[in-house]
Amino acid sequence: QVQLVESGGGLVQTGGSLRLSCAASGRTFSITAVGWFRQAPGKEREFVATANWSGDMTDYADFVKGRFTISRDNAKNTMYLQMNSLKPEDSAVYYCATARFPSRRPGDFTSWGQGTQVTVSS
Repeated sequence: QVQLVESGGGLVQTGGSLRLSCAASGRTFSITAVGWFRQAPGKEREFVATANWSGDMTDYADFVKGRFTISRDNAKNTMYLQMNSLKPEDSAVYYCATARFPSRRPGDFTSWGQGTQVTVSS
């Protein structure tokens, strides 16, 4: 129903910034909530941020509050994750996803992007 394509990952130094993009296609009118998750080697997939499409309701993991911001561009059907003050422990594959409502649980999301690698060097 919804296809998601990510971009914007790469290599950045500690303290730097990246903006991840997630372009949606297909039945984009059905998107009511979005989320970002990440997974590092040897670790479980973990919640990063989520919001409804209007942006009125947002939720962030404690370790990214004040550093990461989730947003969207309605005209481009694209959602973003602005990542500032990056740390080496932020290194992971980042995934965007869509759901019926904002959630911290991966099982609530029905469409997923392919993932994009973020590497933060010291």
